[in-house]
Amino acid sequence: MSMQTDVQVSVPLTSTGQFTNQTPTALARARVKAVYIVPSGTAGSVVFKDGGASGTTVMTLNTVASATQPTYLLLPGEGVLFSTNVHGTVTNVTSVTIFYG
Repeated sequence: MSMQTDVQVSVPLTSTGQFTNQTPTALARARVKAVYIVPSGTAGSVVFKDGGASGTTVMTLNTVASATQPTYLLLPGEGVLFSTNVHGTVTNVTSVTIFYG
């Protein structure tokens, strides 16, 4: 089995919506390999869904209450698979960027 190594980065998401590539075009099927979150001064969260705003929740990441403490999370293995698209619901988050392949 070969390892998938082509990693790309999304445009930072600053409000709830679909993650896009640098073109910007909405991402389709993708494996999220890492996440970079810039929180606000209040604790918040990013809810990742597959299939748009009403899709299936795949993961929820909570943030700290600090505008000066970004979070970088490297996901294990081959990352988390989103079969349809990658949607983010952000609460009290300045921006979130994903690294995907």
